[in-house]
Amino acid sequence: MTYWPVTQPCGVYEMVKIKQKETGEILISIDADSLVGADLTELDLRGADLRGLNMQGASFWHSDLSGADLSNANLKQANLQGARFNKAAFCHANLAHINAGATSPGDVLVMTGADLTGANFSGAYLRKAEIRDANLEKAYLCNADMRDVDFHGSNMRKVTARHALLIGANLNSTDLTKADFRDSHLNDTNLKGAILRGADLSTLNPGGFTVLNLANLEGADLSRANLRNILAENADFRFANLSDADLSGAVLSGSILRRANVSNADFSGVELASVTTDYADFSRAKNADIPAYKRHIR
Repeated sequence: MTYWPVTQPCGVYEMVKIKQKETGEILISIDADSLVGADLTELDLRGADLRGLNMQGASFWHSDLSGADLSNANLKQANLQGARFNKAAFCHANLAHINAGATSPGDVLVMTGADLTGANFSGAYLRKAEIRDANLEKAYLCNADMRDVDFHGSNMRKVTARHALLIGANLNSTDLTKADFRDSHLNDTNLKGAILRGADLSTLNPGGFTVLNLANLEGADLSRANLRNILAENADFRFANLSDADLSGAVLSGSILRRANVSNADFSGVELASVTTDYADFSRAKNADIPAYKRHIR
């Protein structure tokens, strides 16, 4: 058992004991009446039971909490840089405005296989975090900075990620069914093989747009997706499923739709002169104005 004092004003406090969730073993005792603002840096807290605790502003810098249970916990404004939460549970936890962005490889937050169902990441700084094969279903990611985050293979069904930064993020093979990315930036994002059925990538405001410039959407499922007014210049839609999608008003200059499924997709107001449409059957699309010299390219 480790004794870890926390600087507090003079007074009498109860000891906060952090136990192992399965064995009940005391992992650490804190000389304080709460874990608000606690210094929990560089600790071994694997399998810790932290359910429902208020840990706002606490520092978990470079600590290992793999397998820990933080369900319904409050970690608002906590420092998670370099921490490891492999297979940890954060169901409905408050992670708003956490500082978890990495400026060096050693500061990368790792949440591989974590259960983040319904977690609140509003305004979180997550740059370069590793959140592979995790469950983020119905997570709230609005205004979060997720540049270069690795979400490969994660379940992100019904996430709400409006006004988010996902520039350079890896969303390869993620399930983003019915996700809300309105007014977000997904420039240079890897969405190869991602499932975006019924996702909303439109805008909340007149004149607004979601950015997908240089994004890789090869083989992605965008069926029934709302892509109205997206800015997707030089994006790769090869072999993508765009059936029944709404692309009205989209800017697709320089993009590749080679062999894409565009059945019943709406291309109202879309300039297709500079778009590669080889082997995509636009005769089955709606409102597609194909230049005469491209109409028989197969």
